[in-house]
Amino acid sequence: MKIQIINEKKNPIFNRKEIILEVESEIVPSHIEAEKIVSEKFKTAPESLKIKKIHGKFGSKFFQISANIYSSKEEKENIEAKPKKEKKAEESSK
Repeated sequence: MKIQIINEKKNPIFNRKEIILEVESEIVPSHIEAEKIVSEKFKTAPESLKIKKIHGKFGSKFFQISANIYSSKEEKENIEAKPKKEKKAEESSK
């Protein structure tokens, strides 16, 4: 599997690194596979990164993965919006 960094920039306001990778694969990588690819490439814990989007064109073997890498899991949880299911689960447990 070929992995190429397309764009990498540091965002000091949110204390994160925003990256775009291009991956060559026969099938679209799942979010779990994308987390594994990004965490291995940047040597970070999968809990401290957020996969924003996996984009590919029909018939192509190249896919772009957009992700944000945070310094810690707590930093990610403070900044990233939680899905509705998680919000409802937290509200019902209170």
